[in-house]
Formats: sequence, C-alpha cells, structure tokens
Amino acid sequence: MITITYNTAVYTPAGWRSEVVTAIAKQLTPKRVRVVEVTDVGNNGTKGWASRTGANRQTYSVGGVAQREIGKIKILSACTSVSLAPDLRQKTMSHILTAIGAP
Repeated sequence: MITITYNTAVYTPAGWRSEVVTAIAKQLTPKRVRVVEVTDVGNNGTKGWASRTGANRQTYSVGGVAQREIGKIKILSACTSVSLAPDLRQKTMSHILTAIGAP
C-alpha cells in the first residue's frame, strides 16, 4: 500500500471547486493505483461538511467526497505526493535492518 495526495473536484452551491485528497492506495501497475481508503479531504478529515472560505455557498460534503473517491484508479504521475504507507514503511525498515544484521 502507498499513500498518495492528489486534487479532486467537489461540488458546492457556487459551482465546482478543487480540493486536495490524501488516500491509501493499492498499486495495480507501475503507473496506476486503486484508492482503497481516503484519510483526508482538504484538511477536514473524512466526515461531515466543510467550506473552503467559511461561506455557506462554498460548503460540500466531506464524507460524500471520501466515499466517491474509494475504488477510483489514479495515475501516479498525476499525484502530487506518493510515499509508502506508514505500516509498510516500518515493515520495510525492519526488513532492511534484519538484512544488514542490525540489532
């Protein structure tokens, strides 16, 4: 699993807006991943409602956006950030330390 960050569109009463999504994804090919869990939408978590500016006309459903993103296939070159998920990073470091004989 890897952690990715990318932009997605959210619908507000004022029209479509862009928000940053952070998600955990499973790699399908060297260039594509499938989103399995959304961890954050626009720095607002994954539940409730949010507004970019505080105005009612900018409100959108954070939970709805998070649910919509699960299962989507993303191209890694279009993601703004790609890294190993924290649990895998720890496992990878353990394997490396074991391989080099560190305690």
